[in-house]
Amino acid sequence: MRYNKIDLNLLAALEVLLAERNVTRAAAALHITQSTMSGTLASLRELFDDELLVRVGRELQLTPLASSLRLPTQDALRRIDALLLTQPHFDPATAARHFVIAASDYVVTAFLTDAVQAIHRQAPGVTFDLLATAEASELDTGKIDFVILPGHMVSQEHPRQVLFDDGYTVVAWIGNEKVGSALTLEAYQSLGHVLFYGGKGVLPWFEQWYSNQYAAARRVEVRAHSFSLLPQLVVGTDRLATVQTRLAQRFVKTLPVRLIALPMAAPRVTISLQWNRLHDADPANRWMRETLLSMAGEAGGS
Repeated sequence: MRYNKIDLNLLAALEVLLAERNVTRAAAALHITQSTMSGTLASLRELFDDELLVRVGRELQLTPLASSLRLPTQDALRRIDALLLTQPHFDPATAARHFVIAASDYVVTAFLTDAVQAIHRQAPGVTFDLLATAEASELDTGKIDFVILPGHMVSQEHPRQVLFDDGYTVVAWIGNEKVGSALTLEAYQSLGHVLFYGGKGVLPWFEQWYSNQYAAARRVEVRAHSFSLLPQLVVGTDRLATVQTRLAQRFVKTLPVRLIALPMAAPRVTISLQWNRLHDADPANRWMRETLLSMAGEAGGS
């Protein structure tokens, strides 16, 4: 039995050391001094009877044992986090709980803005961090409670449910005289376009489908890092933006734009809610995901 030699702070330090491979950066990440982190590393070396980090040239490298410890350490800490967070009951009217949700600005604008406001009325002690789009794999870190992302991007390692699906609509400035109440495919392809670009080389769902379906490329004149910018960037121009319908319907109320049906039949995008498998039985997590799913259903399809 070696439990009497270790505390959770050592495991937390081990996780950061294995990730950073640098004592100074690990100390900064944990907000402790470098000397304290050096002492912690010494304790870990004694516990595991292994150097864990060895100097190779000017850098520290993981020993084979250290490499084998990375995933088990992460998993152990995530399970401990889940254990400590879990409460036997969750009363939304009185409970205090913080949730971290990662989602694109499209999902935040089209759905989460209303959902967070409604949840506040039911659960005034619940608070949120809404983070920019994350990958489903970030659930493994335990720092994110939910990710909301297209169904083809979900992880197979964690539970998920379809939140809603959505179609696509063309957005044009109301002063754009090059388009009428309907668009032909030829006109759609000949005009300038505003596109979303996330910067990671991965095209959004519609762009992937369009590039595979049509050889004729559109004339892309503006690329933006935010879905919510697309309707704004067509104002005062002859450009078009192809936007998720739920998002487009938001902006037609506040911008001088109009919505036009796509000149082709396009697939809908499925948006999924995913959470860490370790939190599946947590009453608070269950309440939150059931609430979000219910609100998405009440909002209706597009």
